[in-house]
This record gives sequence, structure tokens and C-alpha cells, in this order.
Amino acid sequence: MRSFRCFVVQIELSLVVLIGPSGCGKSSFARAHFKPTEVLSSDFCRGLLSDDENAQAATEGAFEVLHFVARKRLAAGRLTVVDATNVQPDARKPLVALAREFHVLPVAIVLTLHGLAPVGAEPCVTFEDA
Repeated sequence: MRSFRCFVVQIELSLVVLIGPSGCGKSSFARAHFKPTEVLSSDFCRGLLSDDENAQAATEGAFEVLHFVARKRLAAGRLTVVDATNVQPDARKPLVALAREFHVLPVAIVLTLHGLAPVGAEPCVTFEDA
């Protein structure tokens, strides 16, 4: 079993995007490292719209809600963390655009099914992909 060291530098105002497949620990990582009010979860937003966090039919509306709240938080100068898979470049594009709109640093934290991606490993996703 591999173990990875993680050094998280918190930047006061940034848009942090958690990236990784379902079940890899993004939500657990977010709970451990960020305030509950800083984390915007796509699952939670699905639940707001459909009373079921797994209702894929509510996904489009859930991301509209998530992006709306992220925009309001960044406009208010608040650290914002997006907890969603974000594994496809098209999923990250609007988040990168949002960070640029508010002149904040987009920060990617990539998790794998084995935890955090090791430092120095080939990146599986980058913001340049967006």
C-alpha cells in the first residue's frame, strides 16, 4: 500500500476544485480540510432540487445552482470549494472561467481511488485541459 504526503496551503481567496472519480474521498477530504460553508457539493445541490442526491435527472439544474452559489461566494470574497467529479475538461471550463472572472486562483486537488495523487506524478488532469 502506498502512502502519500499531503501539504495543503490554504489561500484566502481561491476557487478550489476537487477532482476525482466517485467514491475516491473528495467529500471526506473536503470535510477534513475546509469549513462546511466553503464546500459546494454537486450531490447536495441534486438533493436540493430532487430530494435525492443520486438523481442524475437533476444534474443540469444542480450545476446551475452550484455555479450560481459559487459566483455569489467569489463576489463576496469567500473561499469556495467545489466538490464534484470534475474529471472531464468540459466540467472544469466554467469553473476556470468563473475563477478568472473574479481574478482568483483556480486550485485543483486531484484524488484517485487510492487517495491523493502523489507529488511528482504525471498529472491526470490539469486546468490547462479546460
